[in-house]
Amino acid sequence: MSKERIYMDWNATAPLLAEARDAVLSALDLTGNPSSVHGEGRAVRALVENARRDVAALCGAEPSSVVFTSGATEAANMVLTPDFRMGRTPLRIGKLYVSAIEHPAVREGGRFQREDVIEVPVTKAGVIDCVTLERSLSTHERQSGLPMVAVMLANNETGIVQPVAEVAAIVRAHGGLLVVDAVQAAGRVPLSFGALGADFLIISSHKIGGPKGAGALLARGEIMMPAPLVRGGGQEKGHRSGTENAPALAGFAAAARAASSDIEGRMAAIAALRDRLEAEMRSTAPDVVIHGANVARIANTTFFTLPGLKAETGQIAFDLEGVALSAGSACSSGRVGQSHVLTAMGYDHRQGALRISIGVTTTQAEIERCAHVFAKVAARRRGAGEAA
Repeated sequence: MSKERIYMDWNATAPLLAEARDAVLSALDLTGNPSSVHGEGRAVRALVENARRDVAALCGAEPSSVVFTSGATEAANMVLTPDFRMGRTPLRIGKLYVSAIEHPAVREGGRFQREDVIEVPVTKAGVIDCVTLERSLSTHERQSGLPMVAVMLANNETGIVQPVAEVAAIVRAHGGLLVVDAVQAAGRVPLSFGALGADFLIISSHKIGGPKGAGALLARGEIMMPAPLVRGGGQEKGHRSGTENAPALAGFAAAARAASSDIEGRMAAIAALRDRLEAEMRSTAPDVVIHGANVARIANTTFFTLPGLKAETGQIAFDLEGVALSAGSACSSGRVGQSHVLTAMGYDHRQGALRISIGVTTTQAEIERCAHVFAKVAARRRGAGEAA
């Protein structure tokens, strides 16, 4: 069996697409500042605006809705704030309601005070509890300001798809604002910003095969917007100052174009690979727990617990066998800790779980190799248990 490494951690970051790399390199040769009015500046401005068009198309949105940022975390911190403007008039957001399974970039609450961030539980199936959300918004104190709700479209650990349209209806009924983290969903499910019913949408370049360091916040309209997080020269219509990172945005655009192409066909092929892997895992270790297996998931994700095996031990074992995967989210500077997602779902989370996430270049041979390594790891677990 070849020891050549295989990469199965696409939810952490997708491999850079060749077309994105080429776009970055080409853009690096452009000299002008996109805010300059001369020919060189206009050439870079055209690149930025073309990128805005391509990113908007991926999300089923208008180019005017896109505000470029340095990534999804900045986008989250930009929009998660009690300070909004309705045109020139200040608008106050009183409380932020977040689902218990949100990415830390959202769960930390952005610019809200900690006491103004309300956590909404999820069901054991890993889906936001809409009954509790409804109840919470019903008791929201309107004099404090409008309510804001933040929910992800697809969870980064389990891949479970959230009922965003149902959440949007609840939020609208209570006069609130809805922020949707679509970072893991972009390029994996067809997106329609309007159909989701969201007021704001967050996406990231490096999750779809673009370069790191670029992201976007999409806004349903330009009248009601958060107070700027980054102030200065007034770029991005005053919403996010700083010279636009044209090379990164060129790569982001190239990745967005690729991600927009035949989403259903690509995901069907990826789902077939994932299902084959999960079948092999169940055959080898019938006690394996695949979290979210009975609800809607994005096609590329398997989040599993192997009883008797700690997540960090499993991650090391797979890595030594040449398989790169994650022990949950890769958002905490390399730390392997307890999964807040499993905790929220009511599981005994002390062992943690391992996440396999695949993509368009994953092959059948790699799936077979991963299944073989899984079998070896499971056998060592049994051997250790018997020896104990």
